[in-house]
Amino acid sequence: MNNGNSRSIKIGRIQYTNAWPVFHHFDPMSLPYQTEIHSDMPATLNRKLRAGEIDIAAISSYAYGISSDTYYLLPNLSVSSFGRVQSILLFLKSPLEQVIHGKIALTTTSATSVNLLKIIMEKFYGGKPIYEDAEPSLEKMLENADAALLIGDHAIRASWVDHGYRVLDLGEVWNVWTGHWMTYALWAVHKKTAEQYPEAIASLYHALLESKRHSSQDLEPIVSKATAEIGGTSQYWSNYFRHLCHDFGPDQKAGLQLYFKYARELGLMTEEVQLSELPSLHVPDNLSKHR
Repeated sequence: MNNGNSRSIKIGRIQYTNAWPVFHHFDPMSLPYQTEIHSDMPATLNRKLRAGEIDIAAISSYAYGISSDTYYLLPNLSVSSFGRVQSILLFLKSPLEQVIHGKIALTTTSATSVNLLKIIMEKFYGGKPIYEDAEPSLEKMLENADAALLIGDHAIRASWVDHGYRVLDLGEVWNVWTGHWMTYALWAVHKKTAEQYPEAIASLYHALLESKRHSSQDLEPIVSKATAEIGGTSQYWSNYFRHLCHDFGPDQKAGLQLYFKYARELGLMTEEVQLSELPSLHVPDNLSKHR
């Protein structure tokens, strides 16, 4: 049923494991509104949300920043870390002193990570490397580059290989230089959709919060899923998920605003970013059983 909705709400779901705790227990079929799930890489979801092809999505923080005037943030949802993130990794074939003025092959799957790397290389280390887009295959990326940036499950799998490269965890580097959290992804909804279908968005939002709550109480289901689908050990995945944060409180916001500030200083963004969260919306009593 659609309870008055004239169309389905299109939801963008990040395929990477770092977003699983928010999505794993999310069942759109339990909602009293029609929905469509679009699973894809962050860069594709960024583009689709900006183009209006989907209504609500987990997107790169950078993608939110450059289009923040058209979105609301869903409160208290993010992919963040305080220190090591384990899935945004720079693999160095050459010494760091050479890398910062050399060539770096970039994954094309996430805008936040690429611009975080530029901040680290240029603002923190004082370098000015050449950046080259590449498909996420470590050995191919390093054939003609001094270093390669991989994110998500591509980075995780590559970190398990005994390749002999030095590896920089960008979440750790950011934290060492700034002392702040780093937020990689946010959940955003088009303002027009939120204003046109407030009850549907409120219902969907609470279902995502409930999924996050279930995951935080028991990691075993997503640990087992990751072990079966990606590989690795239960110990690795338990440690990985425990070190991720999916909240978005004052500390995460402060770190993200610093990221935006540095991005503006490097000319990667032009406008100051307002973190505009979805206004409190009443969820009717008949929806409470779906939370």
